[in-house]
Amino acid sequence: MSTTPDKILQTIPATLKADQLTKAFPTPTEPLSVLREVSLELSGGDAVAIMGPSGSGKSTMLHILATLETPSSGTVTINGENPFALSEPALATFRNRHIGLVFQDHHLLPQCNAIENVLLPALAGRQDSGVVERGRNLLDRVGLTARAEHLPAELSGGERQRVAIARALIHGPGLLLCDEPTGNLDHHTADSVADLLFELHQDEQTILIAVTHSLELAKRFDRRGELQDGRLVWA
Repeated sequence: MSTTPDKILQTIPATLKADQLTKAFPTPTEPLSVLREVSLELSGGDAVAIMGPSGSGKSTMLHILATLETPSSGTVTINGENPFALSEPALATFRNRHIGLVFQDHHLLPQCNAIENVLLPALAGRQDSGVVERGRNLLDRVGLTARAEHLPAELSGGERQRVAIARALIHGPGLLLCDEPTGNLDHHTADSVADLLFELHQDEQTILIAVTHSLELAKRFDRRGELQDGRLVWA
């Protein structure tokens, strides 16, 4: 297998630092505090699971780390840069290049086949000569070479999630964020997708963060934290 696509990957280990993150939402009476002074520091190869009941702030925390939502206070530094100091266009480019996202719902475009969905981030990102080859390489690694031309409606739930994982890794991001990545899958398929996530995480040496309700999935991570009253408590 050709190694050409690997040339588009980052060669410097990823770093993530969140310092004293807080998030509060306005209400008619008083602000609703969701996150309280959340801090963590990770580097390439680290894997962390974040747990907590519904409404505890797990997805809010993930969205802030993904630069999709701004914190009320506190700072986020990714690969030595404060993404929230960037202009909106520059932030979109930064996110596309450095952050891979996998959601509970795969969010594939129904009119695009598997390989087209994998390559979608490249339409808004860098046009590397090796990106198409890397996309096909990733589909091969997730076991979907034979399904590359199939539409999402022609794929199983597990296959759609595998396409979503390949898409998240197309630019070789240093930070891979997963929101309930196995939440919609049966037990056997969930195990298979989890195996794949960890295999690719190790191969690519990403920082892997997943929020999940699944204790079984969380136990597979090096570190586990739980959001309690907005504060991150390590197990």
